[in-house]
Amino acid sequence: MKRRILTAVAAAALTLTATPAHAAPTTWKWGGIHSTDGWATAWGKITVGQSGHHVSGNLDDSHGRTCSWLLIRSMSATNGKWRTHGIYNCVTGTGTFRKNLGGVLQIRAQVCRGTAKKPVNKCSKWKTIWTQGG
Repeated sequence: MKRRILTAVAAAALTLTATPAHAAPTTWKWGGIHSTDGWATAWGKITVGQSGHHVSGNLDDSHGRTCSWLLIRSMSATNGKWRTHGIYNCVTGTGTFRKNLGGVLQIRAQVCRGTAKKPVNKCSKWKTIWTQGG
């Protein structure tokens, strides 16, 4: 019995070490999240690599009088706590962004209108843009 368990553990160890450390990152696209007034839109991709999850993309401000906001919520894989990151664009047109999130279990996004200091109104519903396992 002990020998069978050791053989299974050794086979599992070989499976884990057989994956190359420089494997290509995996990417998922997300997008088309709009504020309720339609003047702010965000879209992009999530890349998973050795250093964790990276969210990148575009935040479009169609109106220009106020600012467009993208709020990104991520649940930590280590402690299960949610963290929120805000990205804003106060210039008419499309701006790009990139945010490193580390290891996470789920990522949600919301698009709002607001000032240069904070999102204020016209927020979309929270949309899950990535989740562990599916």
